Amino acid sequence: MTQDERRRQLVGIGLRMLVERPIQDLSVDEVATEAGISRGRLFHYFPDKTAFHGAVVSAAGRRVVRNTAPDEGLEPREALAQFVSRYYEQIDRRRESYLALVFGGGSVTLDGGRVEDLRVAMAERVTKILTLDGDAWPVVHGWIAYVEARALRWSAEPAGERDGMGEETAHCVRALRALLSVR
Repeated sequence: MTQDERRRQLVGIGLRMLVERPIQDLSVDEVATEAGISRGRLFHYFPDKTAFHGAVVSAAGRRVVRNTAPDEGLEPREALAQFVSRYYEQIDRRRESYLALVFGGGSVTLDGGRVEDLRVAMAERVTKILTLDGDAWPVVHGWIAYVEARALRWSAEPAGERDGMGEETAHCVRALRALLSVR
C-alpha cells in the first residue's frame, strides 16, 4: 500500500470502531492489529495517538456532513427539513460517539476547531440550500448549535416518549424561519 492508502485504511478502521465506542476508547493497538501492522508502524503514518484520533474525528465530521446532505432537486423548504431529519437520525444512531466527539471526555483532548469545522460545514449547507446572503451566517450558525442541542436531548429520551421526528423537524424549520425574519 502507498502511504496515503495505508493512512486511509487506518482511519477507516478507526471510523468503524468509533461506531461502537467513543474516541477516548479507540485503541491504536487494536487498529494496528486489524490492519496487520505493529503499533510502531501505525506511528509511522501518524506522529502520535492524538494525531490519529484527530484524523478519525475529522473523517467522522466529513461523514456526518455527507450523511446529512439532502437529496438533489428538492425545494429549499423540503431540503431543509430533510437535512434536519437526517441530522437528528445521525445523532440518534451514534449518540455516545457524537457526544464524545463534540464535548470530549476521558483522556482524549481534541482540537475544538474540528468540531467547529463540522458546525461551519452544516451552516454553509443550510445557507446554500436557502440561498441566503452572508448577513444570515451568524443566525444560521447559531441555529445549527440549537438543532444539535435539541437532537441530543431528543435522542436521550426513550423512543416511546419522544416527540415524532416530523414534529421535531417542523419545529426546527419554524425556528430558523422565525430567526431569519427578525434579523
